[in-house]
Amino acid sequence: MNIFRMTKAEFKKIKRSRILLILIASAVILWLPNVLNAGLNFTMDDIGISPEHSFFIQGFMGMAWFIFPAVMVASTVLLIQTERANKGILKMLSLPASAPLLCLAKFFVLAVISAVFVLLMAAAYYISAGIAGAAQDYNFILMPDYVFPILVKLYLVSLPMLSVFWLIAVCIQTPVFSIGIGLASIVPSVLINNTKAWFLYPMGYPFYLVTAEYGKAAENFGERQMDLVPWLPAAISITLICLLISCLYFGRAERR
Repeated sequence: MNIFRMTKAEFKKIKRSRILLILIASAVILWLPNVLNAGLNFTMDDIGISPEHSFFIQGFMGMAWFIFPAVMVASTVLLIQTERANKGILKMLSLPASAPLLCLAKFFVLAVISAVFVLLMAAAYYISAGIAGAAQDYNFILMPDYVFPILVKLYLVSLPMLSVFWLIAVCIQTPVFSIGIGLASIVPSVLINNTKAWFLYPMGYPFYLVTAEYGKAAENFGERQMDLVPWLPAAISITLICLLISCLYFGRAERR
């Protein structure tokens, strides 16, 4: 089997999972408080940010710090448990299929799930901004040429984080421990982002990006740059190392 057929098979498997419901519920849960508290965006004069930019970035800061990583942790574990629950990995490995290619196919599905969640967040933002605008008699909606470049960057910087979560899920057999370690890795991101070594911690990349965008939109917040060097070499290295170890370890425990 080639990687394209493997990937197609993996997409068929996730149709029966609850991943899509988790993505939709998370997007709704995140934006609901922003709609209810939309009036607070008019009190940001000391920071020097417009209400519409505040509404957008405050919502995505909550997403980037915890909701996005947490949803990806849950999706990663669910994705790999669909195989382990019914010894599906053994069945796949009994076919003329390469274990590393199967691992990469599953990671590609995870990357697509991440992209779907970012798009759901964009849709939830525009719906929420419309509802909040009607309630507050103010236009909170930002133009797509501002919103979508940020979303694209948010997705791209999340890929190293996904590779770490995938490595954890592949190497740790027990779902509770896998989820626990994944969620625990999210917590220090805020602290590490305030150090010079922030580029070595992939779980903090999405939040660092949104914080940098906040600095661009707010006059008195203080700018934070996401410089390509040293971030890009570190991000690529972390991603490749995590995927390499995942491919080498994938299916090893089931073949014992």
